[in-house]
Amino acid sequence: MDILEMLSGARLLYNYMWIGGVSRDITPEAIEKIKTFLDYFEPKIDEYNTLLSFNKIFVERTKNVGVIDVETCHTYGLTGVMLRGCGVKWDLRKEVPYSIYKEVEFDVPVGSGEMGTLGDCWDRHIVRMREMKESVRIVRQLIDNIPSGPHRGKVGKVVKVPAGESFSRTECPRGELAFYIVSDGSAKPFRVRCKSPCFLNISTLDELTRGVMVADLIATIGSLDIVLGEVDR
Repeated sequence: MDILEMLSGARLLYNYMWIGGVSRDITPEAIEKIKTFLDYFEPKIDEYNTLLSFNKIFVERTKNVGVIDVETCHTYGLTGVMLRGCGVKWDLRKEVPYSIYKEVEFDVPVGSGEMGTLGDCWDRHIVRMREMKESVRIVRQLIDNIPSGPHRGKVGKVVKVPAGESFSRTECPRGELAFYIVSDGSAKPFRVRCKSPCFLNISTLDELTRGVMVADLIATIGSLDIVLGEVDR
């Protein structure tokens, strides 16, 4: 949070990405702080795996719980960790590369039923843990290669998008975040539709928890990684 506050000026609701660029340029001090954090955090991931991921009690409470299969993922339109936890190697940054991702090397972790059933809570957990390693790897490749120049292009106070429509999606921590925007040429969008991964993920809760123990609800809900503010959109 300290690093994000340094970049954006806010501890919550960063709003760092702006039309035409970012709100503030990154400083040398921020770059050094990011590098220091990466050096601290990367070995911690292995420690967390030892203490939690492969802890017998944690494994027993998450394996064979909240199992979801590929067909159900497709039915609900699930993406991200929910889909990768079922063994499907699908990541927009690899399959439909955007931004700088064509030039970045990273792997896409998937579930394998390593501790229980393919697509269970433990599979989703371990995918997230391994993705943190890949995130560190990505940042290390990019942190010293940030291009110089203006951090934001010249954008007027009133943005008028030419008449037409656009659909865009990005890979986010909880799945694909997509926007469909229609413009009639005015300063206000004619239509905006947001596809929220959390909304889709929580839609599966009824199916995942039928007939299970109440105690399993905690692990299952946690494995969906829901942010209710995003669900509400």
